[in-house]
This record gives sequence, C-alpha cells and structure tokens, in this order.
Amino acid sequence: TWKRTARAELAGRKIGAMAMKIDRIELFHVAIPLAKPFYPAWIPGYPQTANRFTLARLTTDDGVQGLAAGVAFEREREGLGSLLGPYLIGLDPSDITTARQRIREASYLGWRNFWLEAAFWDIRGQVEGQPVWRLLGGPNETRPGGRVPVYASTGEVRDPARRAEDVLRLREQGFKTVKLRVHSFDPSADIAQIASVRRAVGDSMTIGVDANQGWRVALIDDAPLWTLQRATDFAHACAEYGIAWLEEPLDMYAWDELAELRRRSPVPIAGGELNNGWHEFRVMLEKDALDIYQPDATFGGGITDAVQVMQACRAAGLGFAPHTWTNGIGLLINLHVYAAGGREHPLEYPCEPPGWVPEVRDGLLAEPIRADTAGTIAVPEAPGLGIVLDEDQLRRYGEKFFDITTRGIAVKTIREKGLFTALRLARKKRR
Repeated sequence: TWKRTARAELAGRKIGAMAMKIDRIELFHVAIPLAKPFYPAWIPGYPQTANRFTLARLTTDDGVQGLAAGVAFEREREGLGSLLGPYLIGLDPSDITTARQRIREASYLGWRNFWLEAAFWDIRGQVEGQPVWRLLGGPNETRPGGRVPVYASTGEVRDPARRAEDVLRLREQGFKTVKLRVHSFDPSADIAQIASVRRAVGDSMTIGVDANQGWRVALIDDAPLWTLQRATDFAHACAEYGIAWLEEPLDMYAWDELAELRRRSPVPIAGGELNNGWHEFRVMLEKDALDIYQPDATFGGGITDAVQVMQACRAAGLGFAPHTWTNGIGLLINLHVYAAGGREHPLEYPCEPPGWVPEVRDGLLAEPIRADTAGTIAVPEAPGLGIVLDEDQLRRYGEKFFDITTRGIAVKTIREKGLFTALRLARKKRR
C-alpha cells in the first residue's frame, strides 16, 4: 500500500482522483529545406535555406494531444525539455491560467516560451468539442467560421521592376492586398519600391509597407536605422502613393516616438509583432503608439494576451491584425485569434516564391494552407486548433530531442534528489 501511494504521489495524482493531466511531453527540432534560398528583409545578407522551428506535442493521460510550434534559428532549445518538463507534467490542460503561470516561471530561468500555451488551448478545444477561435469568443454555432481575407506578405527586398511583376502575379492568383518590404539606406530606393508597384497595379490592389525597423538585426550585413524624421518623410511618401498602412517604422520600444509619428503621419502606423505580452501592449495603448496592433500569439504573451490586445483595440476603435510570419502552425494559431475578432483588416499570409511557399511554410501539415481565387483562407471548424500533422513529414524533417512522461519525471527526480525528497516535492507540487 505504501509503495502504491508513493507511486501515485510521484505521478502527481491523488488516490481515487481521475482528473485529466498532461502525461507526456515531446519536443522536436524541425528543419524543412527550401527549394531556393530566401533572403529575409529583416536579416540583411542572410540566406535562409530551411524553415526551422521547435515542435511541441503534449499528450494527456486520456490520449488527447495538443500541438504548438515556436520559430527557431538553429537548435537553441536543446535544454528546453529538462527545464519545462517538471513545470508542465501533471498539469490540468484545461487550466490555462496555471499553465501560463508555469510557462512564465520557466521564462525566468531560460527562454520566453509563451508559444507553448497554444498546445493547452488545442487540448481544451478538443475536449470541449469546439475550435479554439470559438472558445475565444468568436461567432457562435449558428455563425460558422467560413473564410477570411488574407494579404500576400512578401519577405524580401527586390528590384522595383521585379517586385512589380511579382505583385501582378499575386493579383492574378486572387490576392487583393499585398505587403511590400523596404530596407535600404537610401530613402529614394524605398520610395521607388512603392512607386513601381503602385504604377503596375493602379487602384486594383491595396498596398501595405513593412520597414522592419521594430527589431533591427545587423548580424551579417549592416541594416538601416530610421529616425523619427525619416519615418515621417516616408509616411508622407506612402500617402502620395496610396499606401494603406506603414508597419514597424521605428524601434518596437520607441513608444513615445511612435506616438509622435502617428500624430504626424497621414497613413496608419502598425506594429507590435515582437512586443512581449499584454503588459507592454497596455502601455502602447495608453500612449496611443499605433493605429493597427499586430501581436503574434507565438512570440509574445501567447493566445491569451493576443486576445486581450484584440479586445482592447475593439473597445478603442483601433485596428487589429496578428503577425503570422513563422510557419504553418504559427499561421493557424494566429488565424484562430483573428477569427475570434471583428476580421476587419485582412490577415497576413506569408508568401515569397520561389523560396518561401506554402509547401515549405506548412511542411508538417497534412494539407498546406492555400488562399483561394478570392484571396481568402478557411477558418478551421475542427475541435482545438485543427492541426493535422503529416507524420511521414515529421519523421523526415523532425528530430525528437526530448520525450518524457509522468513516470519519467518521477524516476528522474528520485535519481537526482532521492526518494524521500522526491516524495516531499511531489506533495508540494500537488498542493
């Protein structure tokens, strides 16, 4: 009897209780090769040759699986499992508040990992038989998700003439809105980008522009650094060419300067993709820093904080359109946040052939997320996040680097701390 009781305590269960718990955590390094190198505007000079991210799969003791993905540069999360395993094993997956607190606690000791929160929402949606966007306050059962408009988000800075040809092809595919990248030391070169595309498409498309100044990276090649005056001058040039919004024109923490730019600018100012959760967005809202808020539920404070930003934007009459440039799973996660809201502004749809295409972006999904000829994508109706993995692709491109269960945590704790210390810790954790 004593041994059975000890095993139950180490497994995080009360005798006789059958509440659902997280029983297994698996982590994978994923690297899906690109057909052609992709040169992201936000990292000048860097040839990206693979879509890299960390995949997390959480399984309950009832066999329900929740998925999440966090973008990765290389294999920087090697120690993530040993750090987070003891925090997440044994949790009730429907208790999002406690899960967020555990993820936050772990961030004090390592990385920010609020992207993991999505796996808990995925499980909760499956258990409750609802897609996550509906759990977040989206249309009710009599109003299905349907389809939502997306904009083609380019990722490179190209010759203006070539970019104009690219955009014309996107228009032929059905996109009604496109986002360009500008990232030159010469302001006239940036203006040439928007001028060339506007001349090519006339009034037939809506155009947005991303300056990628929110988080400047100069690891390989030097990168321009905009001042308030340069951002102001470019905003007026954007108005001349009918640009619908200007994104990330200043550092993501230059909130006072962004507010001043917003007062000066004749076009809406957007940003917020890497800002770290509600506590930062609240200050940005108080300072009137942006017209359009673009949190990413896999970068900042997770789904919960992204929804809080969305609700605040709705109350203040501001725009909201999540950032999605990560991978297919990240796109789906942010689609659920977007679908729960007003859906006024189109959602970002990363697309930059020949390197960054749906087959690469969504390489682990059973079916890539494709836009139709009306420039829309389907809102998932399946319970949870609606992520269906291609297990063959996972075996091909994924490398499992961590796998532990409730029993495994117990054995590890006994080996490292001793039996009686392990029992004491188990009781404390359960309480």
